[in-house]
Amino acid sequence: MLINLTDVFTEEGKSVAREVPLELTGVDFQGEHFRILDKSPVKLTLSHSGAGKALVEADADVSVAMKCDRCLKDVTKKFELHISTEVFSPEKADADEAEEQSGFMEGYQLNVDSLISNEIFTCWPLKVLCREDCKGLCRVCGKDLNEGECGCDTFVPDPRMAAIMDIFRENKEV
Repeated sequence: MLINLTDVFTEEGKSVAREVPLELTGVDFQGEHFRILDKSPVKLTLSHSGAGKALVEADADVSVAMKCDRCLKDVTKKFELHISTEVFSPEKADADEAEEQSGFMEGYQLNVDSLISNEIFTCWPLKVLCREDCKGLCRVCGKDLNEGECGCDTFVPDPRMAAIMDIFRENKEV
């Protein structure tokens, strides 16, 4: 959803509070598409903060469908987003500011969906787990180890001991 900020940029003391629907249905991150399962309307406060400047404050709750990084089960991650950023009109923004806000500002228009998706990316977890003690999948057979042991031999020898292991193997063959 695009919101025109021309009046907020130009009128001193202008402040607008709005609640707008979030039209975002999914986000693309690191080559994957993640569906948005649940979302709240975005509560926006737009305030004049100087000549050609506006303070944008937004609050929204978004739930995203993800996969556990260890066992690949479906996980729902809830993001409680609280955004406060200053935006600049096109003629007042210097090169750095224009580049910083290029993801969610289109001239005098604020793209609410882009603002929310940018904030989701900054809050994205490094590792998504279905639970803290997730055991993941067996390296040999692929069984979910959270459901029980599989009985596969998962012994991984210490590479520093490889030379000694070779000696023992040579003696067994003789």
